Amino acid sequence: MDKSNSVSALIDQQPGRDEFLEDVIAGLNATPKQLPSKYLYDQRGSQLFDEICRLDEYYPTRCEDWIIKRYSHEMAEQIGPGVMLVEYGSGSSTKTEALLHALDRPAAYVPVDISRDHLGLTAKQLREKFPKIEVLPVCADFTQPFDLPQPRQDPTHTAVFFPGSTIGNFEVPEKLVMLQQIADLCGRGGGLLIGIDLQKDVEVLEAAYNDARGVTAEFNLNMLRHINRELASDFQLDEFDHRAVYDSEEHRIEISLVSSSQQKVSVSDQTFHIEKNEKILTEYSHKYTIGGFADIAAEVGLMLRRSWTDEQQRFAVLHFALLD
Repeated sequence: MDKSNSVSALIDQQPGRDEFLEDVIAGLNATPKQLPSKYLYDQRGSQLFDEICRLDEYYPTRCEDWIIKRYSHEMAEQIGPGVMLVEYGSGSSTKTEALLHALDRPAAYVPVDISRDHLGLTAKQLREKFPKIEVLPVCADFTQPFDLPQPRQDPTHTAVFFPGSTIGNFEVPEKLVMLQQIADLCGRGGGLLIGIDLQKDVEVLEAAYNDARGVTAEFNLNMLRHINRELASDFQLDEFDHRAVYDSEEHRIEISLVSSSQQKVSVSDQTFHIEKNEKILTEYSHKYTIGGFADIAAEVGLMLRRSWTDEQQRFAVLHFALLD
């Protein structure tokens, strides 16, 4: 395996076109129709999400940034020296910089993201900012098992950093699979540092996903643009509207694309009929209590060691270790 620090050393385990097509066709045949949220993140989608993170309404990024910057040294103490830090869904890795500064002699940083171009650019920028840390990007769907690179310096252990409350995109069975994969990846002596969005007023939650500028709507619609480009489908973006509402019973935001007309859409050699006002689910965003999430993690042997919140207790970052 090439251990050079050039961008060409990026390890590509990105889902192929066949898998993409299979996922889209399965989702459009489902009842209700749905599309996997991971396909929101092509290069344009990743750029739009970075823009969302700067919006006034979107509190999670600001809250998590504040928590990490304020408590990065405490988090680094929990993680321990000599770690190989693996970040799931790294995007621009902006939240990671304070943590990388605080870590004691990290062996390597492994950003994992599905958007290859965005990941390559981020890795290049991080290598310039942190020349003493080996940056080993992996382009992969982190919801599936993937291979870790071998750093030049042998790590003392592996830890996963999973910010942004991305874990909230998964329903409980999928969430448990994800957490089990993380536990398996880290192994004995490893740990998980994860961000979760906390339960709060519905008005605050819904505003975060329905911004006044319409950036979140554009981000949601971009999934159809991604499908059209990669799978030669014919979704008409102006025939769909963005919708994000909070389900108080399930404690989650449900994000959909709603058809404004009765229409037909072709994907590969299949045609799908979509009724007026029919929803295509694109993402869930579950909201938690710290204790409730700790109970879920405990089911796969992850024990809560520390938790940190912002001053308004809107968001939390939790550190878990594997049970013996």
